[in-house]
Amino acid sequence: MFAVVRTGGKQYRVAAGDKIVVEKIEGEAGASVTLDDVLLMGEGSELKSTSGLTVAAEIIAQAKGEKVIVFKKRRRHNYRRRNGHRQNHTILKIVSVG
Repeated sequence: MFAVVRTGGKQYRVAAGDKIVVEKIEGEAGASVTLDDVLLMGEGSELKSTSGLTVAAEIIAQAKGEKVIVFKKRRRHNYRRRNGHRQNHTILKIVSVG
């Protein structure tokens, strides 16, 4: 059985036992969270109704993504700006679907 859930402005196809990396969700490692925004649910090629369904997940870790360098330059104006950013992520393990 699989489901498509929306969290952090993105959509993920999940099944029981999957590990996914999502935008930061508040909580400590080992805490349980429920993903309420289920868009699609099915088994094989058969789709099911999503009314009132949730996906249970467990937080494995809070982590940071790879560093992204933002470099701005205007040639012939002696203008250079260098900035870095690391996005916060949450690693989830899907416990059950439905």
